[in-house]
Amino acid sequence: MSRTYSWIPALLFLFPFSGFPSPGATFAQVAEDDSSVEESEQTETTDLDETLSEVLAGHSFHGEAFNEGPRQSAYIMGGTGNVQFDVTTEVPDVQRFINQGVGQLHGFWYLEAERTFRHAAFLDPDCAMAYWGAAVATEEDRERARGFIDEAMARIDSVTEREKMFIEAWDKFLRAPKRKDKDNEDGDDEESDEDDSEPELTTEEKEKRAADILKDLESIAIKFPEDIEARAFIAHRVWYNARQGIPVASHVATESLIKEIFEAEPLHPSHHYMIHLWDHRHPENAVASAARCGISAPAIAHMWHMPGHIYSRLKRYEDAVFQQEASARVDHAHMMRDRVMPDEIHNFAHNNEWLIRNLVFLGRAHKAEAMAINMMQLPRHPKYNTLDERGGSQSYGRRRLLQVLREFQMFEEAVRICRTTNLLPAPDHPERHVEYLRLGCVAAVMTGDKGLHDQLRSELETMLSESRERMEKAERIKAFIASARDDSGDKPPVPCPPCGYEIDLETADDDVAEADKDIREAKKLIDVCEKAIKAIDGHAHYIAGQYAEAHQLLKDATGEDVSWLGELQMLAGETEEGLKTLNQQVERRRMEVIPLARLAWWQHQQGLTVESSETFEKLRDCSSQIAIDLPMFARLSEVATACGHEARWLKPYELPGDIGFQPGLDSLGPEHWSPSPAPAWELRDSNEAPISSADFSGRPHIVIFYLGHGCLHCVEQIQAFSGVVGDFKAEGVDIVAISSDDAEGLMKSVDSFNGELPYYAFASDESLEVFKRFRAYDDFEQQPLHGTFLIDGNGQVLWQDISYEPFMDHEFLLGETKRLLFDEPAEAGPAGISRR
Repeated sequence: MSRTYSWIPALLFLFPFSGFPSPGATFAQVAEDDSSVEESEQTETTDLDETLSEVLAGHSFHGEAFNEGPRQSAYIMGGTGNVQFDVTTEVPDVQRFINQGVGQLHGFWYLEAERTFRHAAFLDPDCAMAYWGAAVATEEDRERARGFIDEAMARIDSVTEREKMFIEAWDKFLRAPKRKDKDNEDGDDEESDEDDSEPELTTEEKEKRAADILKDLESIAIKFPEDIEARAFIAHRVWYNARQGIPVASHVATESLIKEIFEAEPLHPSHHYMIHLWDHRHPENAVASAARCGISAPAIAHMWHMPGHIYSRLKRYEDAVFQQEASARVDHAHMMRDRVMPDEIHNFAHNNEWLIRNLVFLGRAHKAEAMAINMMQLPRHPKYNTLDERGGSQSYGRRRLLQVLREFQMFEEAVRICRTTNLLPAPDHPERHVEYLRLGCVAAVMTGDKGLHDQLRSELETMLSESRERMEKAERIKAFIASARDDSGDKPPVPCPPCGYEIDLETADDDVAEADKDIREAKKLIDVCEKAIKAIDGHAHYIAGQYAEAHQLLKDATGEDVSWLGELQMLAGETEEGLKTLNQQVERRRMEVIPLARLAWWQHQQGLTVESSETFEKLRDCSSQIAIDLPMFARLSEVATACGHEARWLKPYELPGDIGFQPGLDSLGPEHWSPSPAPAWELRDSNEAPISSADFSGRPHIVIFYLGHGCLHCVEQIQAFSGVVGDFKAEGVDIVAISSDDAEGLMKSVDSFNGELPYYAFASDESLEVFKRFRAYDDFEQQPLHGTFLIDGNGQVLWQDISYEPFMDHEFLLGETKRLLFDEPAEAGPAGISRR
């Protein structure tokens, strides 16, 4: 049975698009309209307000908690779950936003949940539960969450008893623990006033908080038995507490609780929690929820991802891949529609790297490679997607690309990538750079590319030599300091030959610590370099037919596919040991195609006809889309013929009966993320001449939105970027600065450069219309925000940063500009990112 479905007309019901809501009153306007505020009081605060607006331009009027997070409007998107969470409000539509936000919380879509709750507060600043929802959405950042829950507590007298219980539960959960003041001689439970920062929670405090909030939620469920959302939050908290090391008291009792929710609402998003409940224990118990999770909240990507947990645990990798690709597509559609950068989305990168792993298990090498490349080509950001950020697309994508090329032995493709792209080199991350050198050298050996081998081998050996020198120098420094200290009494600073400078022996502990760090880092790099050389030499021995030597070197190198080591044992004549290794890998990596393919081949070669046929049929049951053009699979056509199959021996996939309804993937969103078109604009520059986005047609450029000459942060950004404008111009990239100033204010920015204007142009957007089009605008407080955008020659936004603070890391943006615009794109699959 095929997976191809036409998306039924119900899609319009699941994903209605109602557009962005009309602007309402801002928090500030509500305060200004309060009749209890005397005109004289407003006058007295005018000067202070003006000063604050200059110093803190772009910051929220309501404190630090409101600075971060989404500051653009939400809209009723549909498809966020059948949720009814009644709150006190007299403003139309607020209840709909609250219901949407709670559904997004159940789907762990925290970015959009916060946006939704903030929008509800925008529509009704007196709605206490809007602030409660924002606190729940941000509770991982306790300081921000406290800011939101404080707003809810300030309005608690206006809500029902049920709402009050929810607010008080999170207020207690988020409150900083009281600590005794060490200087308080009486030992009273008073908090010290010396440090306003919240203390880190001890393990005991965390456990108490976890127990308390679960108890408080149970109290709500007991007092209001008809409130299924209270039960849903209990189910979530059971899972959350388990993540904190507090075991689930009873899986069966929690399952019964969730089933009570389903009795009232069969498609409640609590299917998410049922999956988490049984994920690591009895995944088969959550198969029914796996079939319903995605369709219970189809607009939330994570709800499509979660069934992949269950299917992966059950080794149903084809079913897992469908769910994870559905998740990726829903995320892509949302990000492209709402102009959100990929890694801003919680769990986006995690879903995609798991998708690639399952594609590897299925033998879908080419799609796995394309997905990994796409992850690496996504926009990077210093806050949430760098090579250092192990949970981001860049880090995950690199790891999976290396895995795909290595395990499927796609050596010609690896050489092409090493020669024509800049995907894998990482000179600023030595250990990861060695991974690239290792793969490139191995691929060069296996394809006979001596030039590439010699180039990369030389670089690897240089890194090894320099690491050894670094370690030896650090050891000499430590030895010198120890010897000098052992010599006699007090000494003035003494020359340290290994250091090349004088050392004060009394304060030399820092030098010893630095030397110890150098030794640790050097040893680690020496180890990975030496293992890389063993891997390269091992493959060279393989090419030379020296299989026993190859096996030993590759075993010592670590990191190689163990089934490949088993094949080398077979080639070396170690038949019994080789078959044992291959069988162990088939058992350990159950339902994965690579070990099965190797075992089937070698059983066939050894004349084990029955065993080979059985293994081959297991392989056919594993995947319907194996990349049979690759050598390790192509050779199995001989086995297929012996088993009575045609040369194209793949077995069509039969959709299991317990899978439920699945939409066509194309109906959910595009396969890859691609940038959104930049809004068109027309303004006047500092010479009162017209300037527009059309002037940059075919030309990549950067647009900086700044909040006027009076914003101190903006002045710093404009000055900082002015120093590197030439570097961007050298790459063919102009920079235009758009200000919220009027024409007179704009000239003050221009005059600061003394007649030598480094930017392509300064333009005035006094009306803020262009700020709004680019979403560099706080819709809730109706004030402009700082924005920096990289736009390619096709008018698409490749990279962006919108914040209460200006983006200052011009070196990062220059590197990202070069990478996104001018790196050669890999051809293994469309990354979707425009070039030049």
